[in-house]
Amino acid sequence: QVQLVESGGGSVQAGGSLRLSCAASGYTSSSNCMGWFRQAPEKEREGVARIYPYTAITYYTDSVKGRFTISRDNAKNTVYLQMNNLKPEDTAMYYCAAYSPGTCGTFNQGDVVYWGQGIQVIVSS
Repeated sequence: QVQLVESGGGSVQAGGSLRLSCAASGYTSSSNCMGWFRQAPEKEREGVARIYPYTAITYYTDSVKGRFTISRDNAKNTVYLQMNNLKPEDTAMYYCAAYSPGTCGTFNQGDVVYWGQGIQVIVSS
């Protein structure tokens, strides 16, 4: 059974930092593109960051560029999202995502084959 388990969320004041982790089990994530999505209250889920499986090339949505960093530790089958200089508008449920093999070009949610259960991030002003 494939599972993506997020951890590291919580509440923080604006300007603070959090590090999300996504541990994969039941399959090897190293050969898949991995990503983070988020969904704020009353908004659609949006892509935040994604990382290619072998080159580790990364892409970010414009609103988090320069503040968030996605990384992966293939030996631990884990993906991370370091979030710095957090803003109230970053408040959302964050989801780890595993793309289907051969996809990573966009934040198309149709390319995601596995989702984590989500973890809450709250940023207060």
